[in-house]
Order: sequence, then C-alpha cells, then structure tokens
Amino acid sequence: MYHEATDAKRLMYSVANFELAVTKLAQTNLRNLIGDLALDDALTSSAKINTHLRDILDDSTDKWGVRVVRVEIQRIDPPPDVVQSMHHQMQAERTRRAVVTEALGVREAAITRAEGDKQAAILEAQGQSEAIQRLADAEKYRQTAVAEGEASATRAVFSAVHDGNPTPDLLALKYLEALRVVANGQATKIFLPTEMSGLFGAVGGLAEMLREPSSDGEKRDTEPAESGG
Repeated sequence: MYHEATDAKRLMYSVANFELAVTKLAQTNLRNLIGDLALDDALTSSAKINTHLRDILDDSTDKWGVRVVRVEIQRIDPPPDVVQSMHHQMQAERTRRAVVTEALGVREAAITRAEGDKQAAILEAQGQSEAIQRLADAEKYRQTAVAEGEASATRAVFSAVHDGNPTPDLLALKYLEALRVVANGQATKIFLPTEMSGLFGAVGGLAEMLREPSSDGEKRDTEPAESGG
C-alpha cells in the first residue's frame, strides 16, 4: 500500500501503530471483497480488487491524517481445500465445454447432412419431372407428326382418286381388295351392306376371282347381305 501523510499531528496522535492498524484494516476489507466475488473472479480481477480496497482504505485512514495513493495485491493464497475445489471446478467446466462443443458439432453435422439430403431429393425430383415433361413433349410431337402425316396422306389419296375420275368397276375392285386385307384369313364369310349389291352385280366375275382357300382348306365366301337383313 502506498500512502502519504496529510496531517502529521493526527498521524502521530490518532493511532499508536499506523502500520499494524492499516494492515489489519486491509486484511479485514480484503476478506469482504473476496467473499463477494466468485473464486475465479477473485483470482483474475486483481485490478478491480485493488481499486475497491484503495477507496475503502483511503476513506478509513482519512481521520488519521493519511491519504492512500495506491494498493497492489501481490498474491492470493487460498487454503489447500479451496485450491483443490478450484481444480475440480475448472476440470468440470472444461469437461462441460468439451461436451457442449461436441454436441454442437454433432448437431451441425446432422443439420448439414439433412440439408444435403433435402437438396439431393429436390434435385432428383426436379430431374425426374423434367425427364417426364420431355418424354411427354416428344410423344406429343410424334403423335402430332403421325396425325399430320396420315392427314396429308389421306388428302393426297383423296385428291388422286378425285383427279383420276375412277369408274365404278375400279372402285368395286379396290373395295374387294380391301376386304381381303380386312379378312386376312380369319373368317370364311364377309357380310356386306345391301347397297353394295348393285356394285357387285357389275363386277360379279371379279368377286369370284378373289375367292382363295384359307389356312384350314375352306373357301372364304364374300356374299352380299340380303336386302331384308
């Protein structure tokens, strides 16, 4: 403790032994200050303790004609059992921090993995959706192209037939050829609408020529339906 006398008369007559008195006063107030602090804070807050102790001593020694200028605590020696308790406390605190840090690491890793799985699932779903959409577009394009091709072919055939001005005999022949393709050996008789009887009358000979044996040896009959049926 660094101090200076402000009133020599009071210093000599107000206290018999100033050094002993101020030492006891410092020890008493130091115990109070240490008791108000946590043990770790008491060992690491020397500047704070020095300032508080200086204020207390300066106020108490003012009536003795002394001004306390500065207080410096050189060393704090707790009892052995307190030191052992401090070691246990510090070890427990370190263990707690290690457990907390490990738990936070596991938590962050789990969150990161979950986010990764989520993004992978989203990307996979988007890829499948795009693939399905492209397949649907391709199928739509194919069906449109086929429909347009069939429509164009139908128009071309119709135009060719119309421009060629075919005779009824030719139409009847083409009709019979189409019936052969439709039957394809699956039936022995084909029933035709009654309005075709006149057409067959014109090409009766051609109809007989188109009768061929089927796979089972029977002949396929192409007969017009009765007008009453």
